[in-house]
Amino acid sequence: MMKILMLGWELPPHNSGGLGVACLNLSKALARDGAKIDFVVPYEAKHEEIKFMHVVSAMKLDPLFRYGVGAYDSKFVDEALIPDAPRERMISIREVQHNYCKFINEYLMEYKPDVVHAHDWLTFEAGVLAKKNYGVPLIAHVHATEYDRSGMHGGNPLVHAIEREGLMFADKIIAVSQATKDIIVEKYHIPADKIDVVYNSLDEEFLKSAYTYDSDDYKYLEAMKSFGYTIVSTVGRFTIQKGLSNLMRAAAKALTKEKKLIFVFAGDGEQKEELLEMSAKLGISRNVVFTGFVRGKQLRDVYQVSDIFVMSSISEPFGLTALEAAHHGDVLILTKQSGVSEVIRSAMEYDFWDEDKLADEIVAIAKSAALKNTLKDGIEKEYCKISWNDVAKKVESIYNEVDKHKEFC
Repeated sequence: MMKILMLGWELPPHNSGGLGVACLNLSKALARDGAKIDFVVPYEAKHEEIKFMHVVSAMKLDPLFRYGVGAYDSKFVDEALIPDAPRERMISIREVQHNYCKFINEYLMEYKPDVVHAHDWLTFEAGVLAKKNYGVPLIAHVHATEYDRSGMHGGNPLVHAIEREGLMFADKIIAVSQATKDIIVEKYHIPADKIDVVYNSLDEEFLKSAYTYDSDDYKYLEAMKSFGYTIVSTVGRFTIQKGLSNLMRAAAKALTKEKKLIFVFAGDGEQKEELLEMSAKLGISRNVVFTGFVRGKQLRDVYQVSDIFVMSSISEPFGLTALEAAHHGDVLILTKQSGVSEVIRSAMEYDFWDEDKLADEIVAIAKSAALKNTLKDGIEKEYCKISWNDVAKKVESIYNEVDKHKEFC
C-alpha cells in the first residue's frame, strides 16, 4: 500500500473552484486502488463525508480566510511575512503559506510517506521543503500556471519564482493538458520528458448525486425559451484569464444577426462591474443575465437551462466546467487555448480574440437544430469516455516511476 502525502489548498465544500474538485476526485480514485492518503489543507473544517482518506488541518484557520487577500488574485501577493502571527488570525497568503510549510516540516518528523504530491504554486514551497529535508520524492501537479492566471500577461514575479523552484525540484511534473505542458517547457525551460500530461475527468458527484431541475428557479429564461430564444451561458470567476470581455463583445455582434439570444454570466469576481457596464454600453443589457456566484444545485440549474456553453478563456489549463455543461446536454464552444478542447473534439473552437468567429458559431448553432443535435451527440460520446479511474492509473504509474528511481539513489 503506497502512502501519499497530498498537499492541497481546498476540498469541497470549502472550495472556490475546480482545483478542490479535481483534488477530491483524484484522491478518491487513488484510494479505491488502495492508496493511503493524508491530505493537508491550510484551514480547519469538518469533512465528515470524506471517509477514504485522512484530511489534516495545518492550522486553526477558518476556511473563509485561507486565501488572505486572495490566492487567485496574485497581484496582491508579496513577500511580507509575520512569522509568529497566531494561526487563526493570518491576514496574507504568504503568512498562510509560511505556516503551512512549518506544519509540513513538523508533520514529516512522524509521518513517512512514499511520495509527496503538491498541487499548484500554493503548496510547492512545502513540497520542496519535504524533498530537501526528508528526501521524499516530489510530484508537482500543475492545474494552472501564473501565466494562465494573468491572461498570459506576465503575472506576479514572486509566484513565478515559487513555480519555477517547485518545477525544478520536482522528480516528476503532472500537467493537466498539453497546452499547460507547453507553457511549462517554454516559460520555465523544464525538460519535456520530465512532464506527463494527465487530463482531468468529470466530477463524480455530477454522475452519482441526486439532481432534479426546478424550472421555477429560471422562469424568465424558460419563458424566453418557449418563445424560441437560445440560452448561451458561461460559468467561472470574472477575471482577465476568462476572456469575458471578448465574450461580451461577441454577444453584441451575435445579437445583430440573431435577436433571440440570451447570455447568462454565472459567477463573480473583479470584472463584474466592468462587464455590467459593457453590457449597457453595447446596448445588450436586456439580453444579458448575471446570476452572481453559484454552486451545487444552482450551478447545475444554469447548465440545465442552457443550450450553449461558452468557455472563452484566454488560457485555460483544462476547464472542468465544460465537462459539467456537457453532462447536462449543452453544446460546447471552446477557445483553442483551453485544455479541455484537446479531449472534446466535437466542440466548436475559436481563438479567444476572434470575437467575429465566436459570434458566427453562436448564431449558427442557434439557427440550426441539426447542427446543434450533431454537436451534442458527439460531445456526449466523448466526455463519457473520460474517467477518474483512468486518471488514477496514470498517476499511480508516475508514483511507481519515482519510487523505483528512489531505490537506486
